[in-house]
Amino acid sequence: MSRLRFAVVGDNCVDRFQSPVNLALIGGNAINVAVQLALLGHEAYYFGAVGRDADGERTRDLIASNGVNVDNLRMLPGNTAFTNIDVTPSGDRIFAYEDFGVCQDYVPSDEDFRILFSMNHVHIGWICDCGTTRRRLADAGTCVSQDVSVNNDGIHLGTEGLDVAFGSAGEDRGKAATMMRGFLTKGAKLAVVTRGSEGSAASDGRQYAETGITPVSIVDTTGAGDSFIAGFLQAHIAGDTLQASLASGRECAARTCCYVGGFPQEPRPIR
Repeated sequence: MSRLRFAVVGDNCVDRFQSPVNLALIGGNAINVAVQLALLGHEAYYFGAVGRDADGERTRDLIASNGVNVDNLRMLPGNTAFTNIDVTPSGDRIFAYEDFGVCQDYVPSDEDFRILFSMNHVHIGWICDCGTTRRRLADAGTCVSQDVSVNNDGIHLGTEGLDVAFGSAGEDRGKAATMMRGFLTKGAKLAVVTRGSEGSAASDGRQYAETGITPVSIVDTTGAGDSFIAGFLQAHIAGDTLQASLASGRECAARTCCYVGGFPQEPRPIR
């Protein structure tokens, strides 16, 4: 597969697993997708913001060490985004508190957009910009996708102009079908929906494809959906069929379930 130039715009986060785990990992939809694309052998550029703090330095250094270009990562006054996660005795995760830090107000600059316009593809994660980034990229003819199932206010989410709209429907096949129709009706060229243990499906209104999951011994599902996006995009942008692109996403997601976090890293104790 040829090496492609991808940019990923949006969120990053430090996941702080509370007592008794007491460990912190770097993640976030946009960061996870960028790192996975780099690990798949592509040029991956991350556009986002971290604080001028230890977490910000760790985030920058960690994703750079995984091959992501961080020239357009801004380090701003304020704190890096973080999420406090409680772990129940049964192992369930409860998102107890989120602080979006300097991510909250991040939008790409005009100079950032000049670089983004040159990419083979741009993926957008969580971002509070009222859809400006999506519309500006689409208007310039840049191939663009977005995860529209991220936890964000609806004013920042939309599918008009997207080449690929990604969503998550849990294990509900009916909900997945409705979601895909909605994405296409509202302007996306291609709708791709993950369905948990039921696999994933994709449609452009003319073609339809679906696939199951790759069974693995699950260690952690954090970031599996983000890895699916990276795997799907690398195949789809290279010109593969919908079926082959879903299979690529499936395999990438399965690998991620075999370790803790959205990409391989050494967890650190919470300070």
